[in-house]
Amino acid sequence: MQVKLQCISSIDTSIEKYMQIRLLPDQLISQIAAGEVVERPASALKELLENSLDAGSTEIQVSLMQGGIKQLRVTDNGGGIAQDDLAMALTRHATSKIASLEDLESVASLGFRGEALASIASVSRTAILSRAQATKHAWRIASEGSDIKPLEPAALDVGTIVEVDDLYFNTPARRKFLKTETTEFGHCEEAFSRIALSRPDVAFMLQHNGRALSRFSISEPSKRFSEVLGAEFAAESIYIDEFAAGLRLWGMAAKPTFNRNSRDMQYVYVNGRFVRDKLIAHAIRQAYQDVLHHERHPAFVLFLELDPNLVDVNVHPAKTEVRFRDGQAIHRFIFHSLHKALATPTGASSAVTAGQAQHNPFSAPYPAYQSQINLVANESPNFYQKLFGDIQNTALQPNRDKGVSLQGFEPSFAEKQEFPLGFAVAQIHGVYVLAQNTQGLVVVDMHAAHERIMYEQLKNALDAKTVAMQPLLIPVSFNADKLEVAAVHEALASGDNSLQQLGFDIAILSPTTLAVRAVPAILQEADAVTLARDVLRDLREFGASRALTERRNELLGTMACHAAVRANRSLTIPEMNALLRDMEATERSGQCNHGRPTWFQVSMQDLDKMFMRGK
Repeated sequence: MQVKLQCISSIDTSIEKYMQIRLLPDQLISQIAAGEVVERPASALKELLENSLDAGSTEIQVSLMQGGIKQLRVTDNGGGIAQDDLAMALTRHATSKIASLEDLESVASLGFRGEALASIASVSRTAILSRAQATKHAWRIASEGSDIKPLEPAALDVGTIVEVDDLYFNTPARRKFLKTETTEFGHCEEAFSRIALSRPDVAFMLQHNGRALSRFSISEPSKRFSEVLGAEFAAESIYIDEFAAGLRLWGMAAKPTFNRNSRDMQYVYVNGRFVRDKLIAHAIRQAYQDVLHHERHPAFVLFLELDPNLVDVNVHPAKTEVRFRDGQAIHRFIFHSLHKALATPTGASSAVTAGQAQHNPFSAPYPAYQSQINLVANESPNFYQKLFGDIQNTALQPNRDKGVSLQGFEPSFAEKQEFPLGFAVAQIHGVYVLAQNTQGLVVVDMHAAHERIMYEQLKNALDAKTVAMQPLLIPVSFNADKLEVAAVHEALASGDNSLQQLGFDIAILSPTTLAVRAVPAILQEADAVTLARDVLRDLREFGASRALTERRNELLGTMACHAAVRANRSLTIPEMNALLRDMEATERSGQCNHGRPTWFQVSMQDLDKMFMRGK
């Protein structure tokens, strides 16, 4: 009982202690702020790099020791800090970037709160050496935790050096949470890369433990993207530069064939600031949804520019989240810009105008491969009729005989230029079509390519409410379960027959029997019963309205897959050429609707290397 009373008494004393309101010491306030702003060395590096950019620097050097834990040093050639301002640099909430609420609501600089330097200094040994323009010499200020030393003169060219030593030396509990040197350096390198990507007009250098690891000279964005993200990303990406209603989206987005198993190559900047924004991420996912497998992730580096008054950057301590005044407009703009680029990935159509080039010079001297096709919506009413029907007079038809030879047929130079996928020469195992174009060899997965063609035709027809029906000469009946019969009954009873919208005429013959009397004309060669069962499954699982809205693409994809030409189907040379021509006239034909590539290019140079020609 006595022990219990002592425990209660102790609890009461503790409660009384925490009920007392007191003003926290400045040092503790700074350390609390540091916990939010300076999570690890990479966080401190990000803040220092942003300060250097805000100062107008054109050259920035970063030197790290032990992953930034032992030392983090940033040197720039920016405008520098005046003597009087330097004395305030390590003071909390002291900044030159905003002075009023109006300034805060239209922030254009990367930093603005006046917290970063003070927070970093409160948990490290920090020194700032700076010389402003038109001053005789530099000045230095240093601190050890909360102990700020007096100013002293120093020698330095115009610019600033910030040196941060022994991060978290005075908060050992926090220091224990830091990871290994290798891990912390990895985070620092990522922060460095993000900043380097955002400013190709600035030269950067990174050193670690006295060894130079990265050096980026001032360059055009295309070269910087290639240097930071790799030549493969640059070669497999589409350039984007779209304007609308005061918004601009520019940068590079990788083709769906260049995809990742993680989100490690996704960079989005809003007015030059790297952000992780759910609204933007959702718009990008939606744009890629139709061409990328759901378990894979796209790669991109995209810059959104807009009036600073239309975006709030003061919503997260690390400033990596933003809030838009009109989120729906931003979402629509990003989605449509990316959707357009992925649908028509032509290097020529995305060329930068002379005026834009001055604002943001960009060049893309990369091999285009799939993006060389001029993609437009296909208006062909019936692919199967053209592909497998009466094609004696089809253009580019050397003969109707099956085989692998063009028998002396040689397309003219103009025809070679007009048809970038070239002309068929053979078929391998009834699966792949081989074609010859001006660059060399083209290999086509005929099922994947045909699936995309059928899919796009179905989407266009459904959007235009013109899905033509093909009545069957003899209706096909089949045994159906109760749910399938119920789905047909519900469709027939509804005002807008969902089955008719999709091009089907299905009748109920008995409680256990259905009859397919008509199918979409585009899919007339597909197995009517299997096709009907799959459509009815989607209608009963998701309902007619969802199946035709949210689930529309999945439903049409299933229908297209059934209708696409199957493996082991032997095609004639004219049939293969008809497939190539339709690919050239179909949006997003570089991938099937599951995100798999439909074709790829093997250049003559690649073939020569394989056979060691010229050696």
